[in-house]
Amino acid sequence: MARLVQFDRTGGPEVLTLREVEVGEPGAGEVRMRVDAIGLNRAEIMFREGGYFYAPDFPSLLGYEAVGVVEAVGAGVDGLAEGDPVAVVPQFLQTDYGTYGDHVIVPASAVVPRSAEVDPVRAAAVWMAYITAYGPLVESGRVRPGDHVLITAASSSVGLAAVQIARHVGAVPIATTRGSGKKQRLLDAGAAHVIVTDEEDLPARIKEITGGEGVRLAFDPVAGPGVEVLAQGIAPGGFLVVYGALDARPTPLPNAQSFPALTSSTYTLFEITTDPERLRRAVAFVDAGLGSGAFDPVVDRTFDLVDIVEAHRYMAANEQVGKIVVTVTHEGAAT
Repeated sequence: MARLVQFDRTGGPEVLTLREVEVGEPGAGEVRMRVDAIGLNRAEIMFREGGYFYAPDFPSLLGYEAVGVVEAVGAGVDGLAEGDPVAVVPQFLQTDYGTYGDHVIVPASAVVPRSAEVDPVRAAAVWMAYITAYGPLVESGRVRPGDHVLITAASSSVGLAAVQIARHVGAVPIATTRGSGKKQRLLDAGAAHVIVTDEEDLPARIKEITGGEGVRLAFDPVAGPGVEVLAQGIAPGGFLVVYGALDARPTPLPNAQSFPALTSSTYTLFEITTDPERLRRAVAFVDAGLGSGAFDPVVDRTFDLVDIVEAHRYMAANEQVGKIVVTVTHEGAAT
């Protein structure tokens, strides 16, 4: 038997229930793993609430990330064996698999080796954040040494990963935050500049920081009408990449009548994780950064699996700086 978090209807954190279920054996192309830690993501809140880009099937699992140890492998799985320390990268639909549990089955294609240099809690804060930032900043080749990069909602785990990756490739990260309470923490986390959008004129501050040129790339999870303001701070020929939908209002397409010419696009990490070769490059890049110390996942707070409702409430409050991680206690085993 396994303990899995499920929900039978969309709604607030209170719909989440920890249940004992039969986890079974992995099928062809699957892996069963003992979970030691789970990284929480904003996408899971949206999925639970019914506002994600696909709807849950009830009773629904949820969760994209986890770290732990392989317990069993299904037919046709090569390169993984019982006892291997591993991590799960977001690659699947939560209607098919989920990581909120103490023993879970996931597709082998979504499993990567876990470095012994990174403990389970920090390892659970890696893959959603760093692969999401890696795509536009590195894989597409859009950011070059010396470029200014605007990172909005920068106190999120993805935002902080983007700050570290920008610095690693020689770019200049400019972080935004709505209130001043997180400003110093963002500077301490490596942001070269922080713009407090409730207090400062964003396009004006960008032009001041960049000497009037604007940023090479704006990396934004918010979307909505605010992209028009972001576009005013992008250099001619620059890029606006929208990777989320925190603002549910329609997102206008910046046009040449109001802004310098720029390329506007959407992005999800599935573009990387569902392509084996691109995923291989991403994993190599992130592992190298972790090994050198250039990348240091920021964990804001941990919760136990039995407190998953409180963990979701905390995430919804939007007070964190970095990743929220859920740890899993196994009777008679160290985590």
